[in-house]
Amino acid sequence: MTSLQDAPVQSENPLLNVGFRIPFDRIRPEHAEPAVDALLAATRERLEQLARSGERDYANFMADLDTLTEQLDTVRVIVSHLDGVVSSPEWQAAKRAILPKVTEFYTGLSLHSGLWAALKGFAQTEGARSLDPVRARHLRLTIDDFRREGADLPGDQKARLLEVNTRLAGVTNDFSKNVLEATAAFELYVDGSRLAGVPERVKEATRRDAEAHGKEGHRLTLHQPVAEPILTYADDRELRRELWLAQNSVGSQPGRDNRPLVLDILRLRREQARILGFRDFADYVLEDRMAGGGERALTFERDLEQRVRPFFERENAELEAFYREQAGPDAPPLEAWDVAYWAEKQRQAKYDFDEEALRPYFELDRVLAGLFEIVNRVFGITVRETRAPGWHPEVRYYDILDEGGTHVASFYTDWFPRDTKRSGAWMNGFVTGGPREHGVEPHLGLMCGNMTPPSGDTPALLSLREVETVFHEFGHLLHHALSRVPVRSLSGTRVAWDFVELPSQIMENWVTEREALDLFARHYQTGKRLPGELFERLIAARNYRAANATMRQLSFGTVDLVLHVEFDPEVPGADPIRVAREVMGRFSPYRLPEGYARIAQFTHLFSNPVGYGAGYYSYKWAEVLDADAFSRFAREGVFNRETGRAFFTAILSRGNSADAADLYREFMGRDPDAEALLRRSGLVEA
Repeated sequence: MTSLQDAPVQSENPLLNVGFRIPFDRIRPEHAEPAVDALLAATRERLEQLARSGERDYANFMADLDTLTEQLDTVRVIVSHLDGVVSSPEWQAAKRAILPKVTEFYTGLSLHSGLWAALKGFAQTEGARSLDPVRARHLRLTIDDFRREGADLPGDQKARLLEVNTRLAGVTNDFSKNVLEATAAFELYVDGSRLAGVPERVKEATRRDAEAHGKEGHRLTLHQPVAEPILTYADDRELRRELWLAQNSVGSQPGRDNRPLVLDILRLRREQARILGFRDFADYVLEDRMAGGGERALTFERDLEQRVRPFFERENAELEAFYREQAGPDAPPLEAWDVAYWAEKQRQAKYDFDEEALRPYFELDRVLAGLFEIVNRVFGITVRETRAPGWHPEVRYYDILDEGGTHVASFYTDWFPRDTKRSGAWMNGFVTGGPREHGVEPHLGLMCGNMTPPSGDTPALLSLREVETVFHEFGHLLHHALSRVPVRSLSGTRVAWDFVELPSQIMENWVTEREALDLFARHYQTGKRLPGELFERLIAARNYRAANATMRQLSFGTVDLVLHVEFDPEVPGADPIRVAREVMGRFSPYRLPEGYARIAQFTHLFSNPVGYGAGYYSYKWAEVLDADAFSRFAREGVFNRETGRAFFTAILSRGNSADAADLYREFMGRDPDAEALLRRSGLVEA
């Protein structure tokens, strides 16, 4: 990526000299707004040149349009990223300062009458009619996008759309900020007697955390490596209740209350969709995805719900019977903060299997080394650690080389929770490379998570779910890093949103394959492999409460679609929090407390103008694809190089250069088998 060397006033600003290796050690919040201002001015100038240029061919029009916002995109991603991983009042202010400016620009880009006229004019040329399939698809999708974003709207509606989009960007940013701050603000100090039943590693980590904060006892937070094991193992029911309520009140506290913002976001999205000629937001965002519209996505969710519900009810009846047997007939009813605890006890009794027994075999560095060996065998790539400036001392940096030794990508990792870091796990791209006229440029991306950190002399020992998350995010990274599409806007993960999870979710399958486990599952102290009997118990328990896990995902996907398809935010007294509680209650194994407002912290749906809004169903949609697609690896060999090459050729390298359904058929030779997921999860009658 070239730098803006022609901007002498800002020449000392590292965001105006971003090369492939981003100078994270020099970037400060005060650099953000001046850099964005300079880039906006330069990009607007290029935009006007594109809109008024005369004779056009693909190279001097469409290719220039494809890279028009490249530098601006990268800087915008960097600023948003830093606000999410080393957040501070200064970074939050920097992001808020640039948000309205970039939103206005990106909205205005699609509404620029001169550019729209130039685009339509180029489409009528002989050169446009003779484009190769990938570039022809680029032209067609660009025209479709301009129309979908309002290029044909009259002037007054364009002006209102700009207002709506700017407001939506601000409200969703506030939603995200409230969740991050509320999560970071919670801390609870307890003495050791309240942690009976909790794994020793958690006791030690929370004791050290309290000590680091100048306090006695144990410091409990809402970070997943602390909250999850306490809800799963703590014998102290009142402690579980206190932590569960705290966890579920994020997004609902005074001063950080997202509940009114949810209604604002739904109203703005509905208005945005209707200005653009769509019935609702779901139909707007799903028009160019595999589902095609909100009703079809809802039908997909509800069909799965109907098929899984008998297994769900059976599992919950079994847990209730186990609980009564253990706790007595007069024990209080199971509540939300009891289910994980008693489900874990039932699993241990039923399968003699405790997931904690796996942790010593899942040391993070070994997991990564094993993952890199797996992708070397399957896809022929080599991953090697190297050095580059990071945003935190824990950040690491790697190069990816193809079979011929060519550097095709690099990426950063940042694995552990911090109070200044948003929750969850994610992959993102900084730089999109690929084939260019002067050769192949490398891609640059990142993987972030909130995994169990090291504690004292004990290294980072992951849970099974955390290992699956590492593999999942690396699947996204491979989709970005191995793209071979010559058009930037069709590259990597820029695919139909309900197809984007296939490369990530398919990678999780290797985590429970014995051949793959043998590459990394070794005891961190003895170096011994995962014992056969422990592996057998793992496999036997793999589908334990699979219906509950499925229904949990379906609750998220269904409530998302109900709010964006069936809920009308303009009806007087409309309450999305109540509607969400009622919908999610159908999928819950326990009674949801009055005032339950988990939707108010659902950042996947509401921390971005689009994000996973009306698209959360895509996790289950893609899970159907991944269960089916992995069946080919299972049949032909999990390390079969030819199968890996076929997946690379049809899926990983192709981005959005062809229709997702066509790419899937190219790999599998047929359409997806809808039963594959239910069979894998044991949710079919024997």
